[in-house]
Amino acid sequence: MQEPIVYINGLFTPLKNAKISILDRGFCYGDGLFETMRACKGNIFRADHHLDRLFRSLPLIFIDLPMTRQEVKTRVQETLDRNKLKNAVIRLTVTRGMNAPGFQIDSEEPPTIVIHVRSHQPLPKTAYRKGVQVTLLKLRTSALPGVNQGLKSCNFLSNILVREISRRQGSMEGIIVDPVSGVTEGAVSNLFIVKRGVLRTPAVSNNVLEGVTRQVVLEIAGNHKIPVQKGRLLAEDVLTADEVFITNSGIDILPVVRVNDTFIGNRKPGLLTRFLQDEFLKCIEEAR
Repeated sequence: MQEPIVYINGLFTPLKNAKISILDRGFCYGDGLFETMRACKGNIFRADHHLDRLFRSLPLIFIDLPMTRQEVKTRVQETLDRNKLKNAVIRLTVTRGMNAPGFQIDSEEPPTIVIHVRSHQPLPKTAYRKGVQVTLLKLRTSALPGVNQGLKSCNFLSNILVREISRRQGSMEGIIVDPVSGVTEGAVSNLFIVKRGVLRTPAVSNNVLEGVTRQVVLEIAGNHKIPVQKGRLLAEDVLTADEVFITNSGIDILPVVRVNDTFIGNRKPGLLTRFLQDEFLKCIEEAR
């Protein structure tokens, strides 16, 4: 089996040799951003959407990447090709790089860029056929100062804890419910509900990331004239929904049949969820 090849700061190296400094601020503070992309049949799905989000976000945290958007896209594709994987998950990470200890930002130091590719391991088919359980967790979300949009930050500790708390309660995912904002997002996913034929999802904000899979679901809905509402959701809206599902680049569209102790709809994936699943898979298969 071929040793995975990793791109780090202009060089390609075997995974066993891929190293960063202990002074890298991504390691020290989670000071950076990342994107997780999906490749199918050697084609990266919605690469431009991921790179758009990355390049919108970098200036907001004062990182100046000395590569153009096209150069990054080329390196991502080359890393995928070197790993000879057709169906893969690609992690693109940009950190502030190696700075002296302390919080002060040294703008003269170059950022660190890492591209790592691994084989895509889908969830068991039963998860998509039968649906999964999620947990609503009441937590106060905290916005980043001066940032009015969700960021795919390397500082993922709160997400890790939300996921683990939910897992220990028997759930696949944890959904954060802020006392002011209402339902926001999952630890690693966006949330959708269906009520009386209307597809509803929390609006994008500094508490809700504009997920790429979320964007595609909304595009599909628009193309098929499915009514959509993007706005505030309450926990009660989720618990009384006809259908619920979650999305991200690794799991695609995953039906939810139980929220906390409440079963959703008729306890199996709904008609609209299944339709969106089919249409989304077509989008991935047709990606170029």
